[in-house]
Parts: sequence; C-alpha cells; structure tokens
Amino acid sequence: MVTRVEAVLYLKGRPISKKNLSEITNADINSIEKALRELKEKYSNTKSAIELNEINSCYCLELKSILNEFVEDLLPSELRTSELRTLATIAIKKKILQSDLIVLRGSGAYDHIKELTNKKLIIKRKQKDGRSYWLSLSEKFFQTFAVSNEYLSQIGGNKK
Repeated sequence: MVTRVEAVLYLKGRPISKKNLSEITNADINSIEKALRELKEKYSNTKSAIELNEINSCYCLELKSILNEFVEDLLPSELRTSELRTLATIAIKKKILQSDLIVLRGSGAYDHIKELTNKKLIIKRKQKDGRSYWLSLSEKFFQTFAVSNEYLSQIGGNKK
C-alpha cells in the first residue's frame, strides 16, 4: 500500500486528500494513514532529497526546499517542475491518452500539455475511435534530454 500511495503522490504532483488517496488506491482511510506515516518516516531521513508535506489536510511529495537553488541549474529553465512531472509521466508510458494523463496528473495537465506541445517536446495526435488525443514523445525530447527509447522501455516496463 505504501508504494501505491507514494506513486500516486509522485504522479499527481500536487496536494491530494486522504479521501482521494483512498479512492484512487481502493484502500480504507486507516491504510492510507498508515502509509502516510511510513512515508513521512521514510522521507524524514536527512539523506533524502524528497519530503512528504501536508498542506490543508492534503499531502504531496516535494523536493526539500534546501535543494531548490541547486536544482534550478539542472532543470531546463523554460519548464516548471509540474510540467516536467507531466513530461516524465508521458516518457514512462511512451504513449498515453490525454484523458488518462489528466486522471493521473489532474486538470492542470491540460496547460502542461499545451506548453510541452508548444515547445515541441511531445506530439499530440487525435485518437481514431474516440474524442481524446494520443500523447507521445517527440524527437526533440530525445535530443534535449539525451534519453534513449530503449532506456525508457526498461523503466516503463515495456508498456505503450
């Protein structure tokens, strides 16, 4: 259960309530609370770059603020962290329906998709038998981030 809660918090990239965590993971609130306690303990380690934060009774995983200045130089300056998380989700999936991405990342991902499309990091194609769009990585993504398709297949579990 801890791994599932951790995955949801990472992919959402925004604060999420215990109730929503319960619905997404199909677990009861007590299990969610236990998982959150375990994650809090896991990320309280001073060697971790990530921390579990509570904001208005909602939870999120964030980079420790002491590292903000350090990572600013590592990130492409034109992309925000939330856009990078959306891009990472697309990269891991390699090909994903926009509607599925919105479920994973929230409605803010519509803006991320627009920005990533404008920067030519992703390709958006109309679904043949539906109303959504297929999102996939562009050649510019592979040039910008120097990641191979083979590597993405390994970390994505060979999923489409």
